[in-house]
Amino acid sequence: MTDKYAVFGNPIAQSKSPLIHSEFAKQTQQDMSYEAILAPVDQFSTSLTEFFANGGKGANVTAPFKEQAFAMCDELSDMAKLAGAVNTLFNLPNGKIGGDNTDGVGLVNDLEMLFGPLKGKRVLLVGAGGAARGCILPILQHNVAQLVICNRTHEKAVELQSLFNEYGNFFAKPIDELISPFDLVINSTSAGLSGQLIALPDAIVDATTDCYDMTYSQQTTGFNQWAQALHARKTADGLGMLVGQAAASFSLWRGVTPDKGPVIRKLREQLAQKAAE
Repeated sequence: MTDKYAVFGNPIAQSKSPLIHSEFAKQTQQDMSYEAILAPVDQFSTSLTEFFANGGKGANVTAPFKEQAFAMCDELSDMAKLAGAVNTLFNLPNGKIGGDNTDGVGLVNDLEMLFGPLKGKRVLLVGAGGAARGCILPILQHNVAQLVICNRTHEKAVELQSLFNEYGNFFAKPIDELISPFDLVINSTSAGLSGQLIALPDAIVDATTDCYDMTYSQQTTGFNQWAQALHARKTADGLGMLVGQAAASFSLWRGVTPDKGPVIRKLREQLAQKAAE
């Protein structure tokens, strides 16, 4: 019998997850289906409970339900506990639900594939929302020299620093105190998609700086346009992170690791076609 998986979100029509997981399933010869489910904002728990009651094996969760998914889990991975959010759910014995967060793993794998090892780098993380929180520990685990977080509301960055104090080399700084270049700057905010970039000092980017935007779009994101104007060494968007977190979920469910490369290329081609239309 075909195993059932799904992604829950609201909105969800834009989700690339069904395409990504169907490609992974073909690659690895897995007998599984994967659908996108639009859950009403106030009925996520009901939708998810029904899905598992009807034989669902596992699910992904996207905005705005990651915190609700976290609250519904009977068991949580350490990564999910620290992220305070869950993007991957799976069946446990006795009808219980387990939760993990693969966003940070997806990000770090993509960063190292694009820019080389994180070890010893000075990294700036822009934004202090859920996307940032899920990535702090995976970055610190790769032995960066320093991870600095900044946010439009500095207090939120300070809150995150206090959560991760014990992991070392992690500092919250006000934006106006950022006065020298970093090896890597990561934008975790979605502000660039709406054209509302956080005003960052030009001094944080020079010709040795790599810049990464967790969002992606048909055109170069606003953050990456800004970085390119400052002659950043390399820029990249978050498409590889999207495929990477999906690959980590897939591996957790199916016990096999898919090849991300062909799927990233397929999605990139689709984006290029849409941009050309």
